[in-house]
Amino acid sequence: MAELFLVADDLHKSFNDHKAVNGVTFTIARNEIFGLLGPNGAGKTTTIRMLSTVLDPDAGEVKISGFSTREHPNEARALIGVCPQELALYEDLSAFDNLMFFGRLVGMNSREAKAQTMSNLAMMGLETRAKDKVSKFSGGMKRRVNLGIALMGQPKLLFLDEPTVGIDPQSRNKIFETIQGLRQKGMTVLYTTHYMEEADRLCDRIAIMDGGKIVAMDTSRALKANIGDPDKTTLEDVFLKLTGRSLRD
Repeated sequence: MAELFLVADDLHKSFNDHKAVNGVTFTIARNEIFGLLGPNGAGKTTTIRMLSTVLDPDAGEVKISGFSTREHPNEARALIGVCPQELALYEDLSAFDNLMFFGRLVGMNSREAKAQTMSNLAMMGLETRAKDKVSKFSGGMKRRVNLGIALMGQPKLLFLDEPTVGIDPQSRNKIFETIQGLRQKGMTVLYTTHYMEEADRLCDRIAIMDGGKIVAMDTSRALKANIGDPDKTTLEDVFLKLTGRSLRD
């Protein structure tokens, strides 16, 4: 059996009278790319914040490589890289200085941070733009810098929250290739997106959330087979079947 790297067990989180997450349970195996999908307000971001130690659950438990995020948060946190949907960049700094800053923030010395900064920028196809200010970058380039920052410190588990929002096809494809390459090197990934074709292409298994709960979880092909011919059904068909067609604003 595959080694479980992340275990989320019966997670609950409320904000005042709103139950944002209501009994979420799933596991992610080492080296797996796991998709977490859902409409706006489904509870995905709150779930990721609990998994990444930003929020404490009201109830339930998260373990990362055997470390409870309640009992051993520092050990769990050291294994995690987070690439948020909102760009976490200093626009007036260069790409190089952005990565260096976050490298030092996670405890790397100057030599280690410089070596990894240059390696990550090369991985993102940005080595020739290392000294340019991020403010001059396109949206796709900023997304790639954001991912490079998330990889500082060489995390074992990467949370990717909508990493390809609003970017060009070339940058999107570069991010796909990077994620697949990281998995081949041993990375475990939790991936959220509103682009169904991305989840279909990248993810080994997919969980669909709605109303704070997981309403379905399986491989993309198995999810499609549950509602029709998997060769003719799309993941978007599955998503709309499970979550409805009403707008979520």
